[in-house]
Amino acid sequence: MATESRRYNVRDETMNINVNEQNIGELKELASEIREFLISNVPENGGHFASNLGVVELTLALHKVFETPSDSIIFDVGHQSYTHKILTERKDILLNKRANGGISGFPRLDESEHDAFGVGHSSTSISAALGIARAKKLQGDNTHTIAVIGDGALTGGLAFEALNNLKSCDNNLIIVLNDNGMSINKNVGAYSRYLTKFRTNPVYLSFKRGIDFSLNRIPLIGAGLARFAFRFKDVFRSMLMPTTIFEKMGISYIGPVDGHNLNELISAMERVKKYNYPVLIHALTVKGKGFTEAEEEPTSYHAVYPKAESSLVNTSVLLGDMLCDEAIRNDKVVVIDSAMSKGLGLTEFAKKFPERFFDVGIAEGHAVTFAAGMAAKGMRPIVPIYSSFAQRAYDQMLHDVALQNLPVTFMIASCGLDKCGETHHGIFDLSYTSNMPNLTVLAPSSAEQMAQMFEYSMGLNSPCVIRFPKELQAKTVPFVPNESRIVQCGTDLTIFSIGDMLEVAKETAKLLPDYSAEIIDVGSIRPLDMETIKTSLEKTKLAITIENGIKQNGAGALISSRFPEFPIYNFGYDANWFPGFDTMESYGLTADLLASFVKEKHKIEVKKYA
Repeated sequence: MATESRRYNVRDETMNINVNEQNIGELKELASEIREFLISNVPENGGHFASNLGVVELTLALHKVFETPSDSIIFDVGHQSYTHKILTERKDILLNKRANGGISGFPRLDESEHDAFGVGHSSTSISAALGIARAKKLQGDNTHTIAVIGDGALTGGLAFEALNNLKSCDNNLIIVLNDNGMSINKNVGAYSRYLTKFRTNPVYLSFKRGIDFSLNRIPLIGAGLARFAFRFKDVFRSMLMPTTIFEKMGISYIGPVDGHNLNELISAMERVKKYNYPVLIHALTVKGKGFTEAEEEPTSYHAVYPKAESSLVNTSVLLGDMLCDEAIRNDKVVVIDSAMSKGLGLTEFAKKFPERFFDVGIAEGHAVTFAAGMAAKGMRPIVPIYSSFAQRAYDQMLHDVALQNLPVTFMIASCGLDKCGETHHGIFDLSYTSNMPNLTVLAPSSAEQMAQMFEYSMGLNSPCVIRFPKELQAKTVPFVPNESRIVQCGTDLTIFSIGDMLEVAKETAKLLPDYSAEIIDVGSIRPLDMETIKTSLEKTKLAITIENGIKQNGAGALISSRFPEFPIYNFGYDANWFPGFDTMESYGLTADLLASFVKEKHKIEVKKYA
């Protein structure tokens, strides 16, 4: 934290604050200002909204009690890190985080010394915190390590693996469980029901609040009695409810505490600072706190972005309609979701076919193997999943589905660059799926093709991947199984368009009026249409491939490897990691940059065949 101490105004562009030295009244005022700032700015600029509104007091308490960067705070997912960024002198650039070169929407090691660990996806914080705590002990460092994890993230298997390993930890590690009953969607599963007992036990909660209020009113000795009652309430809780699952795993449990009450939060955190073993503070919060619409509809307000006009088809809406239609035709169709039903357009399917809809929580690996088990018994599972989340299930896709050649259809969504930054870019799926055995890999260039590919996949007795971005053109050339389609004939150059890059390919051809460009829509990546590709290459003698994904081992590289005798240049994103919010322009994936490249290469390459 900064060293200068003064009254803080969140609207002051030159703010400098030491939260540790603020009193409770000032912190409450600051909480109101931060919440007002988020409400005023996040919807206008885009970002994660409801989740950040829910942790304002929780984050203030953390920074009041602990001292970053020496104390390490690890935020799970990062959807809840905006207040942390505001308090660590990044408020002024937080508003520009979506712009190329701006800061991330998530904690990043290379962005600030106050970010102890980079995150983007769920359920990692306890594992990372345990690693950091262990490293500190080996280095003789007695500072604190705190993992802030939501109850939704506890549905992920990695979180349970970390909890299982905590018993061996013999130094101070604090877990703050931010329990709002939500992930992006409403939480599901036995663990969620277990935590609900703590949120809704009226006897315990009313006793706790009542005894604290009454004791604090006793003159002179009231505060001391209240502190005693704080310790006694754990005994009272165990009378109402058996030992918690955390305590059975060797983790001391404190709570539940009101996650919007600074007094309670700070008291609990001050208390656990003295422990030399793992402890969990169970804080109850409200997602969307302070903004009525977000409190009532936290899923809809999880992330908000400025509305933009678009003539493209929303693929989530299309996916939801296709799944419902297919379920009517085929009673063996089931849908397995990993806590993303709203974003993937699955809510209507869940309503119409509740017995055939399975939300497994933030557990992508389990979702895939669960689908494999259903396929092994004759069902027809469909797994809609975001591209960047599918990475977490790579092993299960390979070993449990592809190797066994089971008929599971993966609808891999949100492919390409993402507004949330590098942790959410869906650019690796073609590289790893196109190298799996028995897997058909398809990439539509239009909504019409997406529907045709889905229908085709339902007739396969083998696994299939269909990958698509958030929006697609309405119509292009129709899909024909195992074929690449010639969109425009030419003799000087072949442009292989992979999936949704067809409009870029067409625009590139327009910018090359002196060249006769042939455009081929490569919708089928596995298997490749070798005949059409070879015929075109023999005619034009020069080609480029463009794809909305990583170019190393991607679809373009697959084409190049099959025809090494021809000069084929691949365009996509670079495997060397990139900072922040890169754009297509950064990688030459715009029509003008592609056209410039072709003009230079054509002069050199065509001479070889003269």
